[in-house]
Amino acid sequence: MPLLKKEDQLRKDIVMNGALYVTKTTAITAKEGWEGWSMRIFTLGKEGFTPRHSHDWPHINYIVSGKGTLFIDGEEKSVAPGDTAYVKSGELHQFKNAGEEEFSFICIVPAEGDK
Repeated sequence: MPLLKKEDQLRKDIVMNGALYVTKTTAITAKEGWEGWSMRIFTLGKEGFTPRHSHDWPHINYIVSGKGTLFIDGEEKSVAPGDTAYVKSGELHQFKNAGEEEFSFICIVPAEGDK
């Protein structure tokens, strides 16, 4: 599997209803040899948030930096670097930046979740 330097990874600002100050960096996919899976890094700017949503696939999250919240199990929970979360298929969820600096987390999904 190749080494992908940060500058070689695909970065995209997410512009959609219910999202604010969200950037998605695609790190590893089938293109790099990880068949069936994708690893992305989401960065939320100050006051940023992802849409409150659900989908047909699960995902695993690892908090990298910053201070945030995760809406899961019907409530908003604080998350910090080193925390992990498993979001089940069909589960309503949302990440928010709760700090003054950027909030980043890794998100690993089946390939169908990164189209």
